[in-house]
This record gives sequence, C-alpha cells and structure tokens, in this order.
Amino acid sequence: MNFAITIAGSDSSSGAGIQEDLKTCTALGVYCFTVITSVTAQNTFQVTAIHDIPADIVEKQIDAIMADFSVKYGKTGMLSNEDIVRSVSKKISEYDLKIVVDPVIVSKSGAILLREDAVSALKRYLIPVAFFVTPNKEEAERITGIEIKGQKDMEEAARIIHEMGARYVVVKGGHLMGEMVVDVYYDGNIFRKFKFPRINTKNTHGAGCTLSSAIASYLARYDNPIKSFTLARKFMQKTIEKSLEIGHGHGPLNPMYRIWKF
Repeated sequence: MNFAITIAGSDSSSGAGIQEDLKTCTALGVYCFTVITSVTAQNTFQVTAIHDIPADIVEKQIDAIMADFSVKYGKTGMLSNEDIVRSVSKKISEYDLKIVVDPVIVSKSGAILLREDAVSALKRYLIPVAFFVTPNKEEAERITGIEIKGQKDMEEAARIIHEMGARYVVVKGGHLMGEMVVDVYYDGNIFRKFKFPRINTKNTHGAGCTLSSAIASYLARYDNPIKSFTLARKFMQKTIEKSLEIGHGHGPLNPMYRIWKF
C-alpha cells in the first residue's frame, strides 16, 4: 500500500487543507495520514477564525504516525507560526521525509494564513529540507523578494528557491494573465515549462492543496519527480474542469470527479 502524510490546516468547508488533501490522495489510490496544524472556521468566501495547534502537539502527531507506519512522502500546507514551522522542519529532517511544501501564505478569500515571523522561518528552516516547493506568483514573490511579471521572473524565482535548499521547484503561473497558464519546473539544471489552457471559472478554492497532495501521491506511487509533477498537474487541470459550483464565493475543485456525479 502507498502512504503519504499531510501536515496542514483544517478547512471547515472541506475545499482546501487536510480535507482536500484526503480527497486527492484517496482519489489517486494513496492512504493519507493527517497532522493538523491549525483549525480554521471558513467557507467559500471568508475565514472567520483561526486556532493554531500547539507545536508540541503537531510534533506528537507526526511521531505517532512515524512510529507505526513506513511513510516516505508527504506535503505541508498551512503552517501559520514560527514555532510550527520549526517543529515541522525538525521532524522532516528527523524522519528523512520527502515533503512537497505548499507555502500557503494567503487564503483564496484573502485571509493571512502565514504570519510574518513564519515567512522568515519558512525560508530559514523549511525550504532547506523541502523535496518540492510549489509557490504561486504571490508566494514566490514573498519568498524571493522579486517582482514576477513573466516567465523569466518565474525562472529567477525558481532558481533562488532552489538555492535555498529545495530539490525541485515549481512556480505556478495561474495568477499571471494570458489564455494559457504556464508553470515553471526547475530541478537545479533544467527549466521546463508546462502549459495548460486557462479555465474560465472562479471555483479554484484549494487548487494549491490539490496539486501538492497530488504530487506527494504520485511520488508515493512512482518515486519519480518529473513524472509525479506531470501527472499531478494534469490531474489538477481535470479537477478544475470538474470544479463544484457550491457556496457564495470561490467553490472547490473536485478531485473525486471519477466517483461523484453531480
């Protein structure tokens, strides 16, 4: 059986966070363990409250899983404060986990999910132990300090993040303009561009969670970085095509589209 671990926040609307990770991993045939870092009260248009789990409890969740199961791959999502970032980074190193870091900074509705002290900790502690890092335009700008206007800037951001220690970097281009969405993949040697038609929908809540957990799932299955990203990106495209028109804001993707019929 293939295993993955998600270390992320809980989304009460089930469109992002560990709920979306669970759906994605399950859809891709991977058993997913969960470590909850924060509990959020949110829906498709706002986040009304955030409660962070104490860092020592986050660590104990990871320890409990690793004491019983052989887990190699996983992902991180919302790590909202410095203590949690440092604790998770320590455990990634301790257990030699290959982790896809989704550097969640702002929610789809605009809520700040990563405090300023945690941004610095992410760069200092988490990125150096990351296997993959998958920032969108705004996240890459915050991490690198450069303004991203086009593909050359995306390449430069990917190079900087790789130099921070990440093995593989994907700078996502969904927040840039254009009929095609271009993602830049960098392995330290070669830049690869992945192009997909832009889908005209507002229902993209949880897109970053879906992609990162899909990469982790395919890594658990194939242990091949470029193949895993390629399959994960194609899967995410389909989940956007099949996204759900629910709620009054940004509806969620539908990673269970092969199972659920609406």
